[in-house]
Amino acid sequence: MASQASATEIAARTEEDPLLSVQNLKIRIQMDNGEMKAVDGVDFEIKRGKTLGLVGESGCGKSLTSRAIIGINPKECETTGRIMYHSAEEKALQQLDLLSLGPRSKQIRSIRGRKIAMIFQEPMTAFSPMYTIGNQIMEAIRIHRTKDKREAKRIALEMLGKVGISDQEKRFDQYPHEFSGGMRQRAMISMALSCNPELLIADEPTTALDVTIQAQVLELMKQLQQEFGMAILLVTHDLGIIAEMCDEVAVMYLGRIVEQSTVDGIFYNPKHPYTKGLLRSMPKLGADKQKRLDSIEGTVPMPINMPPMCGFYDRCKERIEGVCNTQAPPATRISGNHTVRCFLYKDGGEGN
Repeated sequence: MASQASATEIAARTEEDPLLSVQNLKIRIQMDNGEMKAVDGVDFEIKRGKTLGLVGESGCGKSLTSRAIIGINPKECETTGRIMYHSAEEKALQQLDLLSLGPRSKQIRSIRGRKIAMIFQEPMTAFSPMYTIGNQIMEAIRIHRTKDKREAKRIALEMLGKVGISDQEKRFDQYPHEFSGGMRQRAMISMALSCNPELLIADEPTTALDVTIQAQVLELMKQLQQEFGMAILLVTHDLGIIAEMCDEVAVMYLGRIVEQSTVDGIFYNPKHPYTKGLLRSMPKLGADKQKRLDSIEGTVPMPINMPPMCGFYDRCKERIEGVCNTQAPPATRISGNHTVRCFLYKDGGEGN
């Protein structure tokens, strides 16, 4: 849906306006032993020029949520809800429900890679081993920006330089296996940013990188965000990266957002027992070296044929018998931008 708007109206879209709004997102997968609720009613917004961190343990639905935005989940995933994308074009304001677009439709293809780009968890599998790095970066540029091969190559070389890859002419003609892990990650970032996207989805962008290269990649993403003015959805299980990169944080557990707030709200005023457990498990400077780190006992249950209850019930030290195991907690607003799914809290209050 698009409406004509003046340049002034388009410019009036401030960084506080949402670029993307995910509403009641549900992803179901039919298994032999029942229905898996991989994502169960997720809601969040991503603001223009800001970074939202989606954090949680492996298997909580983070990657399925992020991939649903651009429609690249496996066909076995039954996805419902709304993913509203608010794009400010040159002459029109567009509001599109990305879930209403077919995953192979011309419209989603014009958005995927051009307006919304993604850095995948493992670039060695995301890049094709059959084509050179330069060829694969050029392909995205020629689809979305220019058909001219010389211009596409110039842009590709420029982007390789922006991400800190030296001797671009030589690297342009090399294959993914000839790059180190850190260089492949940089090349993946250059391909994602080659079309100046409005939203960058980074799914575990520093997995398997050593700490030095990890710091360089994160700093690079921050610099490029400032240069291009894009929003970032950062998917990770690393709270250290969340603290370094994000403006807002959504804590995900068993397919649901259990707590959401600003990064300061999450780190200095956590509410949900799961969030508190994650923070207690982090190593801290100056802590007693002889003291063991806290851990969250148990494992994430398989979300198949689960009864209505709090998904964290079996692992929670603050659970309320007869309440937490009989119904799913609703989202409770603690303050203006701080929400939590826990029966320990009431709207606008600290607790019961």
